[in-house]
Amino acid sequence: MKKLHLIMMIIFLIFSCKSISSSIIEGRQYIRLNKPVHNAPKILEFFSFYCTHCYQFEQIYHISNHIQQTLPKNIYFYKYHVNFLGNLGKQLTHAWAVAIALGIETKISPILFEAIQKQQSIRTTEDIRSIFIKSGIKSEEFDTAWNSILVKSLILDQEQAAIDFCLKGVPSIFINGQYMVKNDKLDISSVNAYIQQFCELLNLLIEKK
Repeated sequence: MKKLHLIMMIIFLIFSCKSISSSIIEGRQYIRLNKPVHNAPKILEFFSFYCTHCYQFEQIYHISNHIQQTLPKNIYFYKYHVNFLGNLGKQLTHAWAVAIALGIETKISPILFEAIQKQQSIRTTEDIRSIFIKSGIKSEEFDTAWNSILVKSLILDQEQAAIDFCLKGVPSIFINGQYMVKNDKLDISSVNAYIQQFCELLNLLIEKK
């Protein structure tokens, strides 16, 4: 029944997103950046495993998962970790780069969130490594990825993007390098209403010039 309910909700969101709400207004639910960031991903979210709101966004309400189901097939929801929260912020950005390189973002994200937010079991870089290994990644594979040129490049991509967007907090979502979603101004009357308006907004801004 839970699976059927999820399928029905996704179908509802897909169809509802085809009609852009007239209540979406520039300056209210989103703002236009003074300095657009060129060559940015279509949709880019900055987050931190230390961020309580990011945890709720991902693990409690599964907002980005629902939204991904409603986006055009050629649009990918990029997620970058930030350094400026928590004692191991920089190391977790490094770990997220490893996850991206290994293609295990969806698998490792909830585990890292739980370890930071609930269990508070990550205190060292070795703790991060242990979580990857316990999640099924071989130690040699993790170590190779951790020290790889690809991962170093992905770290720089995340750090430079945060600078380019003059990032001040998380979660922050940007579209086309030109617009930023104002999360606190979306419809919060219910989870479904929030997801629906988020979906409408993203589809509107993806096509907006």
